[in-house]
Formats: sequence, structure tokens, C-alpha cells
Amino acid sequence: MKIDETPEAKNELGKRGEEIARDYLQSNGYLVLDQNWRWRRKEIDLVARHGEEIIVVEVKTRVENFSAEPYESVTMKKIRNIVEVADHWLRFHKTDLECRFDVISITVKKDGSHTLEHFTGAFTAPLN
Repeated sequence: MKIDETPEAKNELGKRGEEIARDYLQSNGYLVLDQNWRWRRKEIDLVARHGEEIIVVEVKTRVENFSAEPYESVTMKKIRNIVEVADHWLRFHKTDLECRFDVISITVKKDGSHTLEHFTGAFTAPLN
């Protein structure tokens, strides 16, 4: 199977992954508060509430047989960007709830099905 690597195809795959992640979170008792929240040119994929915590979720989606697992593309630079935008989201919404950073890794198979891994507390805010 040839993989469509055009920007449009990658964008559609990412959107599909975010919808899968959103449905997963909602079915597991999370209240999704925002999706694709932007600050300047940066974005966080999903923001949810679970109990007394705000959960910022980075969603990574890949097709089956990709050379790396989806979660492996969450680099230190990406983490810094996510934390920066999350900080602005928390201030904008004037919340003092604890914030946790999760990663949801989705692999879409050739038959259209998918696997999902949820890494709770995948990273913490860097100190610098």
C-alpha cells in the first residue's frame, strides 16, 4: 500500500487522530474543553478536564508500518511549545487547577482500524 504523504493527506490523518482521541477521552470520563486551541502560531491539540485536573493532550497519529512510533515524534522543542501554549490557556481561562500533560499515540492500520496508546503524565514542564 502506497502512503499518501501530501500535506493534505497528513492533515486529514491528524484530524482523524484527534477525533479518535477526543472520542476515547470522552468515553473514559474526560470532559473535553477545547480542541486545536491556538496562541500565536502554536497549538495544543486537546484540553480536557478529568476530576480536579486540566489535561493537555498531544495527539500523534501515524499509518501502520511507519518507521517510528507516533509518540516518538514528541521532541523537547514540541514539549516546550505545548507547555507555553498550555500556560496561556490556563491564564486565559483563569483556572488554578493542576495541569497534566498526556500523549495519545494512534496507529491507523491498512484496514482502517486503529490502535491507541494513552500515556498519562507523559512529560512535565521543563524548568527553562
